[in-house]
Amino acid sequence: MNGYLDPELAELARSLVPTDIGDPVAARERLARARAARPGFVTPPGLVRGDLTVPADGARPAVRCLTFRPDAGADTRPDARPDARADARPEARADARPGGRADTRADVRSGARADTPEDGRARAPEGLRAAIVHLHGGGFVMGDADGDPVLPARLAEATGALVLSVDYRLAPEHPYPAAVDDGWAVLCHVTEHAAGLGVDPARVAVAGASAGACLAAALALRARDEGGPRIAAQLLDIPVLDDRAITPSSRLTDSPMWNRANLLDSWRHYLRDLPPDQAISPYAAPARAADLSGLPPAYVSVCSLDPLRDEGIAYAQRLTDAGVPTELRLYPGTFHGAVSTFPDTSVTRRARADLLAAARRLLSVT
Repeated sequence: MNGYLDPELAELARSLVPTDIGDPVAARERLARARAARPGFVTPPGLVRGDLTVPADGARPAVRCLTFRPDAGADTRPDARPDARADARPEARADARPGGRADTRADVRSGARADTPEDGRARAPEGLRAAIVHLHGGGFVMGDADGDPVLPARLAEATGALVLSVDYRLAPEHPYPAAVDDGWAVLCHVTEHAAGLGVDPARVAVAGASAGACLAAALALRARDEGGPRIAAQLLDIPVLDDRAITPSSRLTDSPMWNRANLLDSWRHYLRDLPPDQAISPYAAPARAADLSGLPPAYVSVCSLDPLRDEGIAYAQRLTDAGVPTELRLYPGTFHGAVSTFPDTSVTRRARADLLAAARRLLSVT
């Protein structure tokens, strides 16, 4: 493999099994086995884990979300917990509840509100909190909200926001635009029911990793084009953006976790039902958007040994050129998925901390 690989990650990467999503069903089975072998996720102290379901509408089925929000009256500051440290992982913490059983899910529609601590987190007038619509990764074909709870929980801890992780429909059984439609339904639901959810409608962000970042960017484009809902920020972590696969980094064939074959397979599954002569919508591949002006402030992070690296950099450059406040982070020696797979190395801890800090800044009240 050509290119610099961080020494800590180089050692850990030896244990990785190559990713293959040519057969999505088989890929999902492998992912399920890998997740079953990991320690169970425990909701961090001070957070409430819940469910929210957006009702079906016409041909679109109901959309379920995994939610995290601060517990009313609890101090969720990282330095307020006796077991906390700067690089603590939520899934590594012991469950302090009797018997170690998983949390009983709570309904976030109650609109319960937390006191706002003086810790620099995002805060809103009249006790309202921000909201983040989060979309998980998985190449459009695998993953779900329950299998990817760590980042949504960390975002809720860091910002004090209500975080909704969307269980969107997967390709190839449900190709574009199903996942975008599911995310759109959740975004609209949050803004339309903001008062009941205890949410400040002026501080609703979209966020995602990998394919989820593609969906988040698509929601930002659609909201701009349709005149709302208002989106305060877009957090695009290692984003999938361009189906054309023509950048220099897209030619990486031996990069860990994700390579050119995976990239091409993911787009083939996602765009399965589109006729060959039909133009690809920017809501499917945001890099195809001719105009990026008027979009919400963005945070974009990319990895140096990722086939998606160059399209993320190019998108951030175009956002900047269009007058959109944009922060771009490039992490040397990292590869696609390194932060979530190996969160305890020096560079991956820094990458996660930068994302959380950006979320706090972008959702703060000015």
